Amino acid sequence: METINVCVIIGFVLGVYMFVRKLNEIWYLVKLGRKAYKSLPPGDMGWPLLGSSFSFYKAFTVGGDPDSFIYHLLSRNGRVGMYKSHLYGKPTIIVTDPEICRRIYLDDEIFQPNYPKSVKILEVNGLFSRMDHNCAYRIMAAPINGYNVLSHYVDFIDQIMAKGLEKWSTKKEPIELLGEIGSLFFKVISRIFLGTDIGASRMAELETLYKDLGPAILSILPYDVPGLTFHRALKARKKIENILQCVIEEKRRALEKQEREVESQMDKLIMARDENGMKLYDNNAIIDLLLGLLHGGHHTPAYAAMWALVQIFETPHVFHKAKEEQESILKQRPSTQKGLTFQEIKQMKYLMKFINELLRRNTIAVASFREAKTDININGELFYYIVLDYTIPKGWTVLIWTRAIHMDPQLYSNPKEFDPSRWENHSPKPGTFIPFGMGTRFCPGSELTKLELTILLHHFILNYKMERVNPKCCITHLPAPKLVDNCLCTITKLP
Repeated sequence: METINVCVIIGFVLGVYMFVRKLNEIWYLVKLGRKAYKSLPPGDMGWPLLGSSFSFYKAFTVGGDPDSFIYHLLSRNGRVGMYKSHLYGKPTIIVTDPEICRRIYLDDEIFQPNYPKSVKILEVNGLFSRMDHNCAYRIMAAPINGYNVLSHYVDFIDQIMAKGLEKWSTKKEPIELLGEIGSLFFKVISRIFLGTDIGASRMAELETLYKDLGPAILSILPYDVPGLTFHRALKARKKIENILQCVIEEKRRALEKQEREVESQMDKLIMARDENGMKLYDNNAIIDLLLGLLHGGHHTPAYAAMWALVQIFETPHVFHKAKEEQESILKQRPSTQKGLTFQEIKQMKYLMKFINELLRRNTIAVASFREAKTDININGELFYYIVLDYTIPKGWTVLIWTRAIHMDPQLYSNPKEFDPSRWENHSPKPGTFIPFGMGTRFCPGSELTKLELTILLHHFILNYKMERVNPKCCITHLPAPKLVDNCLCTITKLP
């Protein structure tokens, strides 16, 4: 009798578990209707309210395997290129097929950016998201794209990177490399967009505030509650807004009185006029543009640069090959020349392969968020020669899962292996290499980031070595892949 009772209890508990586990699917089945629900791609809607968030965070936080989240979907549902899920409180379609990703990136009318609340902390007034994207993109990209523009930055970036490495090598205590690199990159992006006249103390305060802002991106708990990371970030954002407001007003007065010349991108935004002589951008619009741009211009590239130094130093055969190239370039340099030139940078072919592999293997932006503005049918033969026919419902989030593409063994053999040689005479097919996105939303800072990485690596490879304090340190992947100790290390100058 007791055995029967135990079996009944176990059966009851399992029944309740299975029922609750299916509630999310039942909810969307009722909401969409049977026919519409059956047209969704396969997948797992997860638990009520929570969706698949628990398994997502387990895979992406300390000690987790970020690829396990996608591998689980593939193993259960097969390689179909898109899967239904429920993340960040919303029904979601995760896309892992290069061809579908390309379609979504190139269709701005149907698939519009719609990031979680935690990412929207980079907006103050919401004006940037409502601004005409082509206009906003030109504003952001103009000063940081193209050979002619970038060539003007080589000298001052060269000086910043050289001085930074020299300073690190004099430290008696280990440094947190991620934060130190972030400081260098902040100097670069702030000089380009804010200029050199806002004062060292104000610049230092901005940098400190941005350090409180960064950890809130893709926060698990995006609520304004004291003690939470998101609360601290909101306070930091308000202070950043106030500083930028003061800087804009000071610059506007000086520029209108012709007490100074137009120097930075902020100056150009302040002075921009339409055909009737009216201001194109008020203070709020300029703040909205700069708030996210200053973050993206130093925070995300810093993660890439940290991994660049780790990979180049901990992969001896890659390091030696890169060093041979750098030494060869130095031998050709005229004795009267001081510092790098843009022509020399263009000769660093192996280093470019290294950076491509870095951006593939250490995908910084794991996914891009979109929202379907109408029901959209995805059908036809895709990249893997699979014919499918699925619907993405209006209002659902669409995640372009960049990491899944970059780590796909059918696209990149032995994807976990760091191998710059895979880029030898290799031109990736559209949609298969998208570290900076594509289409009209292609990251405007892509070329500047590569330039900064190249110059930093040039000096490091030739003159320094690194020793990590915790070589077996764990990795976390939110908001981007990084070592838990922020790469605590010593930098030593070579004799």
